[in-house]
Amino acid sequence: MAQVRIALANLPYAANREDSVSRVIAAIREAGAAGVEIVCFPEAYVPGYRSAIHRPEPPDAAFLERAWSHIARAAGESRVAVILGTERVTADGLMISALVISGDGAIAGFQDKTQIDPSEDGLYVPSSAGRRTFTSGATTFGVAICHEGWRYPETVRWPAKRGAQIVFHPHFHWAEAGGFRPTTFADPANTFHEKAALCRAAENTCFFATVNYASDGSPTTSAVVRPDGTLLACQPYGQAGLLIADIELDEATRLLATRCRDYERS
Repeated sequence: MAQVRIALANLPYAANREDSVSRVIAAIREAGAAGVEIVCFPEAYVPGYRSAIHRPEPPDAAFLERAWSHIARAAGESRVAVILGTERVTADGLMISALVISGDGAIAGFQDKTQIDPSEDGLYVPSSAGRRTFTSGATTFGVAICHEGWRYPETVRWPAKRGAQIVFHPHFHWAEAGGFRPTTFADPANTFHEKAALCRAAENTCFFATVNYASDGSPTTSAVVRPDGTLLACQPYGQAGLLIADIELDEATRLLATRCRDYERS
């Protein structure tokens, strides 16, 4: 069976945008030393997700270009493919995106966020560019970013129908005052989010790999779900570090995704 080692970088929110780049590069090097082929980072990790809680420096296209270049160099040196949660300054406005970098350091492209949460109105704009898949060795994968993966199943089904054995899900989910503090994945007392992760995998017969920031009281954590909807691995809540998992690609038959005939749009 074809096997791939992936890592989810469950990292704290960075002190500033330069710190976010340093943390990403350090995690890439750690992943390379551990034999990881693909590492995924949380939503908009560089320069940091914008919210009422966190306010990074204003959007800066020149900074992003420099950051992506430094990170791509680190990816090539470590021979690790990277899914970098970031943002893009476009003519339409600021977009949340995932930059995909191949294991040789080449830029493979972007998956922009196509569905934004109502709380993001005024901060970000959705992309109309549609969806795509990426490859790394024997692995085909897609990316569904935060809100769109939780609430819009078709954003996961689309890449699975087109060959993706894994759909990565960078997200930002911060603790709320007085909120439930889980210790067990998909606890019935918790919000729907981790149950949705189990569903996204099972309803498409693919792996679903979701990655959050590390924070005290984190309501969701980073996890890898098998194609049958069972948990393969998860990071202890609030604990920073790489969650590493070995995935048997042949288990991702994508049977249920490919049998679905009612969704063909991008």
